[in-house]
Amino acid sequence: MSKNDVGYRSDPQALQGLVEATQVHRDVYISEEIFQLERERLFARSWLYVGHASQVPETGDYITVDLVGTPVIMIRHADGGVRVLINRCAHKGARLLSEPSGKVPRLLRCPYHAWSFDFDGRLRGVSLKAGYEGTGFEHSVAAQGLSQPGGVAEYRGFVFARLSQEGADFHGFFGPALKALDNMADRSPVGELQVAGGCVRAEIHCNWKMYIENINDSVHPISTHESASGTAGKISQEFSDANPAALEQLLPFGAGYDFYSKMGARTLPNGHSILGTEFSIHSAYSDIPNYQQQLEQAHGPERAGEILSFSPQNVVFYPSMASKGSPQIIRVLRPVSANLTRLEVWSFQPKGAPEVLLKRGLMYSRLVFSPMSVVGHDDVHLFESQQSSLASAGNPWVNLQRQFTLAELDQEDNSLADGNSEALMRNQFRAWQALMQPDTKESS
Repeated sequence: MSKNDVGYRSDPQALQGLVEATQVHRDVYISEEIFQLERERLFARSWLYVGHASQVPETGDYITVDLVGTPVIMIRHADGGVRVLINRCAHKGARLLSEPSGKVPRLLRCPYHAWSFDFDGRLRGVSLKAGYEGTGFEHSVAAQGLSQPGGVAEYRGFVFARLSQEGADFHGFFGPALKALDNMADRSPVGELQVAGGCVRAEIHCNWKMYIENINDSVHPISTHESASGTAGKISQEFSDANPAALEQLLPFGAGYDFYSKMGARTLPNGHSILGTEFSIHSAYSDIPNYQQQLEQAHGPERAGEILSFSPQNVVFYPSMASKGSPQIIRVLRPVSANLTRLEVWSFQPKGAPEVLLKRGLMYSRLVFSPMSVVGHDDVHLFESQQSSLASAGNPWVNLQRQFTLAELDQEDNSLADGNSEALMRNQFRAWQALMQPDTKESS
């Protein structure tokens, strides 16, 4: 009998057995039942990235986002704060807003029956109000207004939501990983970021975990992206007028195993991690005239040095976001199903900093993450072939054994000398097991 036939919802032991110390069962990638449980448990109890405050600068400005099947609105309130609301009318569940972004002049108004709501979700009006008199409507759930996530937090302009009432608080969930967002924001002399240059989006027919694992995979660039780095090398030798900024972004992909090994890594609680604690492919970017002096004047020489010296390969905010401090980029995963993941790549301009920083980020996004790029296409091809092949006959286990030690099982915050270790991926799956436990309502 296939593990797909077990019925994981009714068999917690079988669910937990999908993840072992050094291997994971293919069902974690291909099973729709598992994905549904992830929606209800893992994603609902995690803090998911919604958007950046700079996307809603004025009262009534909004964006709409799908958080793993839950549509939400992020909107700027008249009090200056940012609110996150479930994008579903309290009456019959119609979407209040359908556009990806826009501006609401005064109230959120449902297009179905014209119920209206304040920007904080409070019910302001219903059609044919007299028809509700004497019905006890004021005590109904609908009268309480729009549903809201269990938690919302804004940190340095980054807005996150936890859909469930259950789960760790924001700072407890992310912990030391938040320093990576400080690093991004403090690259601005005024400590603020601005979303700029649009968004690179792609649909990949693979499970979201394949992508989030690959972000921590420092071994694959040498083989997977051999053609990209090799072509960049040839261009640098043959064409004197080649774009130097593009070359300094592509050439490091061909660095050998020893380079990636020495960059170092760190696992953090709840599946988060840092790849490139010592240096990364971004560390050798050319200096920007007067930029360091700007930061020293704004933050002091010591803090400016800390900011510029920390350029990790990737910082993972498990389960669905990763950041790069230089260039200023975040990647956001919007899982749709067991075998479909939407990717968003956002670039940021540090306010008051040289514009070349934004240009560098936008170039990196196009060169590396666009589905038509020489780098992105390599990854997408392999993710989709992996997703297809795992469903076929053969070994049902995916091996994650490289540099495994028993000590890592007892230490979630662990500095690694070798950036090539698969400990970062194993750390993600230990978090997966913890977040996939039944909640109190299910187990009661």
